[in-house]
Amino acid sequence: MAFITSPALAETGYVVLDDHPQSADPIEWPELDYIGWRSSGITRFAPLASYAGEIECNGFWNHTPPRTDKDGVWIGSQIAKAPVLVARAQEPGANVGRCRVIELQPNTYADAIYNLHQDDNNRLNEDGTGWVVRAWMNLTDDADSLLILRSDRFDPATEIRLPLHAGSRIIVDTQRFWHAVWHRGTAPRYSLIVSWTSGPELDAYLAENGANAHPASVDLPAALIAEGQAELHRRIEERRRAFEAHGIIMEPTPPLN
Repeated sequence: MAFITSPALAETGYVVLDDHPQSADPIEWPELDYIGWRSSGITRFAPLASYAGEIECNGFWNHTPPRTDKDGVWIGSQIAKAPVLVARAQEPGANVGRCRVIELQPNTYADAIYNLHQDDNNRLNEDGTGWVVRAWMNLTDDADSLLILRSDRFDPATEIRLPLHAGSRIIVDTQRFWHAVWHRGTAPRYSLIVSWTSGPELDAYLAENGANAHPASVDLPAALIAEGQAELHRRIEERRRAFEAHGIIMEPTPPLN
């Protein structure tokens, strides 16, 4: 199928924008209503836009009638508390699907790579329309924390690590990458996450905000990566055995290199 995609993301599948002046914005996220939802790490979410304007996080394709991750409905009680966050989500003029603030508790590198996942934002997306990508806008100053991207879930050689200081803005084709956040901190991390539809509006926004498809990836010690890989395989094997005990057979994972 052919979709409208953003040329800025064509080569690497992600870009880092110029920093947003986060310190100039009001701190709106503590007042939002949060709910638990399955994700990577110990998380809660504060939805700003959802399938039907309710405080819930389910994929739009899991509703009736199902649709792709577009045309999110703004939640009145939430946007009244966070008008600046809503304005940031609407700034490109691109179609907005799901929009929410994530609260992530501190975790480890092993936690993050175990929780690597790919999104399914384009399920039911129609041929010839815009491809849905995901934006992260970090609200708190988590300069030591990293957004981890892998094109191969089990191969650390494919890993890209992008820092998450206050005001950082990262746009990713999250169906192309396995991704999760390693939050190295002592307090929760907060970030605005938006599903945007690719097209001329998003292209213009990326160009105007210094989209960089080749940002520096943060180096990590080889021993830390090796330990994380070993723990990843240990946890997956533990889960596989638990499922098999209930008669559920899982696909084997690639061998640990």
